Amino acid sequence: MIEPLFWLGLSLLLVATSLTAVLVAAIPALQELARAARSAEKLFDTLSRELPPTLDAIRVTGLEITDLSDDVSQGVKSASQVVKQVDQSLDTARKQAQNLQVGTRSVLVGVKAAWKNLTRQKPTRRISDRLTDNEKPALTLREREVFRQQNHRIKAEAYRINDAYNETANWETDFDDED
Repeated sequence: MIEPLFWLGLSLLLVATSLTAVLVAAIPALQELARAARSAEKLFDTLSRELPPTLDAIRVTGLEITDLSDDVSQGVKSASQVVKQVDQSLDTARKQAQNLQVGTRSVLVGVKAAWKNLTRQKPTRRISDRLTDNEKPALTLREREVFRQQNHRIKAEAYRINDAYNETANWETDFDDED
């Protein structure tokens, strides 16, 4: 009977020695674990103090960036409206300049036509034109024949006689030639 007790005591001694060895080995590890836990606790405290203001600052910065981007987009819209207004003003000025140019040409052509009309020689009136129908002498046969031939001119001849009219009708080409 002694032998089982011996083995029981020996096994209890070995178990106690193993537990002691485990505890001796675990104590430094547990101390390091405690130190790590304190460091983590300090980190979490620091984060809990510093993180909300930092997050608030980031949120405010985001809002300011949004406001600035809105201001920039409004500035771009305003600038595009100003550019459109300037473009419309330039178009209006161009149209007014064209109208002025046409008006100036019209005035110059009118003055030129008036000057030609004033400076041309007046045709001499025939006495027969001034007489009334009752006072006109009867035409001879030869005079009637000449009068008939004059009335039957071809159209090209009639247009060539009225060259003064054609010159004033071509006012654009005359004005361009003077430039």
